[in-house]
Amino acid sequence: MTTPALPDETQAQRLASLEEHIAHQANTIDELSDQLAEQWRVIEQLRSKLDRLTERFLTLEAGSLEAPAITRPPHY
Repeated sequence: MTTPALPDETQAQRLASLEEHIAHQANTIDELSDQLAEQWRVIEQLRSKLDRLTERFLTLEAGSLEAPAITRPPHY
């Protein structure tokens, strides 16, 4: 089963339509790539900030006083 040959004008229109579709897809891929790169930059900043806060918390926790012993109030 063979497909009938399309007129040159129809083939040219089809080719132009496919090229336009590919150009839009390439543009979309570029935009998504830029967004992904930005998201990774933000993730790395947040990861760095979390690491600094974790270190600070552990330092403060190590330097804190021991919790007072639980004792009965004097009125018991």
